[in-house]
Amino acid sequence: MNGLIQQTMSGLAVGGVYACLALALVMIHQTTHLVNFAQGEMAMFSTYMAWTLVSRGVPWALALVITVGVSFVAGMALERLLMRRFRAAPLITTVIVMIGLMILLNGLVGMLFGYEVRSFESPFETMDWLGTRWFSPHEAGVGLITLGVLGLVFVFFRYTRTGLAMRGAAANALSSSLVGVNVGLILALGWGLAAAIGAVAGVLTAPIVYLEPHMMLNVMIYAFAGAVLGGISNAWGAVVGGLLLGVSENLMGAYVIGSDLKLVFVLALIVAVLTLKPDGLFGRRVVTRV
Repeated sequence: MNGLIQQTMSGLAVGGVYACLALALVMIHQTTHLVNFAQGEMAMFSTYMAWTLVSRGVPWALALVITVGVSFVAGMALERLLMRRFRAAPLITTVIVMIGLMILLNGLVGMLFGYEVRSFESPFETMDWLGTRWFSPHEAGVGLITLGVLGLVFVFFRYTRTGLAMRGAAANALSSSLVGVNVGLILALGWGLAAAIGAVAGVLTAPIVYLEPHMMLNVMIYAFAGAVLGGISNAWGAVVGGLLLGVSENLMGAYVIGSDLKLVFVLALIVAVLTLKPDGLFGRRVVTRV
């Protein structure tokens, strides 16, 4: 029983990372109706920024705040300077641009920092009071930060004018623009928030998988699976999907299929959900009259 509880708690901690990245994917999808294939590489780039700051003596918490802020500005600039130019382009063109951005960021990090595997120490590992026999201090820290991020996002979208405007623009951009909402600015804010949340996910992932240019590849697949499972049209559904995926893949890896086949399980889950319930567990089906 203790082993089951430990695997479940560990799965919730890892699922929190998936939930953050899945939320970032959904935020861009709701405004552009596209999946940002470069989201993982953006998070990886931000993680290297945080690692650089920490390695130069900046406290971990301050490095995280700086990284999130810079990532937010960079995400907005990316939408303004690059993605906005392809807003009216065919779908395949935008997808190619996002894949190209993913490759560019990966190569840029390799050129600047090299491809060797580096360690990124977690500040929570020295906080023994955070850990119990069921979860480590880092897993507890990941859970607390994830809850904090999700709480801030909830307050932003529920109680602020900008958050309500973003929700309105995601639901109906034309109607929002007619009532005075700057839809272009909202799109840029969506990219900025997605980049900031992705940066948090990357910094929390690095102590687990180590720091290297391909560190977010598998995490991106897991996050996408979580978003698909919960419903990529529903932000909180994607969060729940990420948490469920973290627990299920941990339990499956520990008791059913082994850790080597966990990625196969995730890929099979994506295919199954897209086949049986394309809208996800909490997604909504949109019917368009043509």
